[in-house]
Amino acid sequence: MAKTIIVTGGSRGIGAGIVKLLAEENNNIVLNYNKSEEKAKKIQKECTDLGKNVEIFKADVTKREEVKKLVEFTIQKYKKIDVLINNAGISQSKLFTEVTDEEWRYVIDNNLTSVFYMSQEVVPHMIQQQSGCIINISSIWGMVGSSCESVYSVSKAGVDGLTKALAKELGPSHIRVNSIAPGLIDTQMNQDLSEEVLEEIKEETPLGKIGTPEDIAKCVKWLIEDEFTTGQIISINGGWVII
Repeated sequence: MAKTIIVTGGSRGIGAGIVKLLAEENNNIVLNYNKSEEKAKKIQKECTDLGKNVEIFKADVTKREEVKKLVEFTIQKYKKIDVLINNAGISQSKLFTEVTDEEWRYVIDNNLTSVFYMSQEVVPHMIQQQSGCIINISSIWGMVGSSCESVYSVSKAGVDGLTKALAKELGPSHIRVNSIAPGLIDTQMNQDLSEEVLEEIKEETPLGKIGTPEDIAKCVKWLIEDEFTTGQIISINGGWVII
């Protein structure tokens, strides 16, 4: 039976990989984007040309009112929300002592507040139907921290903390909440890394390679299908960090 799935930040990178894989499974996908309209339309066309159902919806998920409209659109069209994938986010690399108040709020709003807003607007519908699955895309740096990425690390650690708390709170309503914490993934977010740095990371990684959006999408698919996993932080990183 087709599931109705919202994917925030679904127009590129990991989000795009998730949308494409889940669309192949004949689910109803609502691809949320904010600025990358052309990329969102391209993915939609690729999927619809194959007979798959992908709707696109523009919303800034750092703004409560726009989140409400995204959720209302999905409910009006499909009458339910089975899965929420909180993928939207940004990165920042900067010395901690140079981070401004505005930069702090910008990263926290995009990476953590957006997850709060989306989850809080979707959860009542999942409670009503007594089922649901929330998957948060976090980061390996939320688990171990990263030099010169302090705010980013804090924001992702917050996502992991919210994941664990919601898993406990929503479990009795048959709603599962998990987090995927990717290592280095071949996306636009990491395009600024030099070939030298990439090779060093590969050498430090037991599997000897960089991850792909498809690697994360496969884990998402499994978490949707699984019925006994909740409150977990699953790090897909090729063994780069093993805790």
